[in-house]
Amino acid sequence: MSQETHISKKRVVLTLPGVDAVTIRRDEPYRTTDAGSALSMDLYYPSNSKSGARTPAVIFVTGFSDIGAQKVLGCTFKEMGAYISWGQLTAASGLAAITYTNREPATDVHAVLQHVRQNAGSLNIDENRIGVWAGSGHVPTALSVLMQPGQDYLKCAVLCYGYMLDLDGLTSVADAARQMGFVNACAGKSVEDLPREMPLFIARAGQDQMPGLNDALDRFMIKALTCNLPVTFVNHPRGPHAFDLLDDSEGSREIIKRILAFLRFHLLA
Repeated sequence: MSQETHISKKRVVLTLPGVDAVTIRRDEPYRTTDAGSALSMDLYYPSNSKSGARTPAVIFVTGFSDIGAQKVLGCTFKEMGAYISWGQLTAASGLAAITYTNREPATDVHAVLQHVRQNAGSLNIDENRIGVWAGSGHVPTALSVLMQPGQDYLKCAVLCYGYMLDLDGLTSVADAARQMGFVNACAGKSVEDLPREMPLFIARAGQDQMPGLNDALDRFMIKALTCNLPVTFVNHPRGPHAFDLLDDSEGSREIIKRILAFLRFHLLA
């Protein structure tokens, strides 16, 4: 891929057979804002999905407002090549994928989940088998979702090169949130607030240059192991931040394959 490709157009460095054949249901409304504008979802389905069949799904959580994204990137997150290609890869792996627009990240993600579960039949989604994926500054919003009580339908989460939690008195996540504009939705929370049985896949970029990110991630891992959480951890020693988009290497592709296998195992088993 050309080095000049705009970040909004960059796709995941892995492809799979059938990614171009998946079914995409675009701009499904899930909420109307107080200002009267509709927020919507895109749903990606396996090409061999049967009519009426309910497919387990992965929600791609966003922690930045699309208002800011459109100003900086020229598009919403669900219109980015990253989210489109992750959606296609997920569907080609036998799962449904859901991306969405947002205005208030910390609350809109719950509106998405509520809409999907209440309309699971018409959306052909298994409302009792849902996974979560998030990366970078989107991770605090995903963690806040996992910390909510009474969500046994959430079966697993993938957290890639993410700002995790401020632990041990540090403020690197809060500082980054202020600087970059993502929502620190789990401010004041700890690893002990996560459900004990939630399988987590955490991918670390060894060459990540985002301020304070790997320090926060490493501290999170120590606390997670101390709490004996079911964590699958992968370190990409040569990987930069967003290696799934920016590092066209066999190492990156292998981790992406492992992420997809993790989601399949916990949502289809």
